[in-house]
Amino acid sequence: MITCHCVLNANAKVYPLATERGIFSNVVSPYIEAGCGLFQLPCPELSYLGMNRWGMTKEQYDHSNFRAHCRDILRYPLVQLQAFARAGYELVGILGMDGSPNCGVTLTCRGYRGGELCPLSRVSDQVKSLRFIPGKGVFMEEFLEMLRQIGLQPELFAIREKEITA
Repeated sequence: MITCHCVLNANAKVYPLATERGIFSNVVSPYIEAGCGLFQLPCPELSYLGMNRWGMTKEQYDHSNFRAHCRDILRYPLVQLQAFARAGYELVGILGMDGSPNCGVTLTCRGYRGGELCPLSRVSDQVKSLRFIPGKGVFMEEFLEMLRQIGLQPELFAIREKEITA
């Protein structure tokens, strides 16, 4: 099972968006128990903006420099995945994080309105403009296209974080 980075390391998420500490063990445990290997993708947001970033929407990441960054950090994982496939391993699927502007599979986050966040009233305007819409995140779009180019099309799965935690 190929997982987006935060499935195996929720600490990489923008603080305080993670509802899990560390690993989404309730999600990956069935795969582990079935003898499935886990392959962790790099986190494009962490490698691009670091830990001190704030939450952003797909529109803010959807530009040529960030897309090039995604392709760059996927080069070596793609080589490894292709080697697994050629060796006869089944790539069970890709587990993404719905709602993410990058790793969303069926749902992504939109709503950037531009401008400065201060004064405080503008922050609430920005938050009100956020919405989850059907679609894939930027990183997932780049990853799936790169997989398609080498003839791999694993099934897609997604976590909807708020639905799996109590």
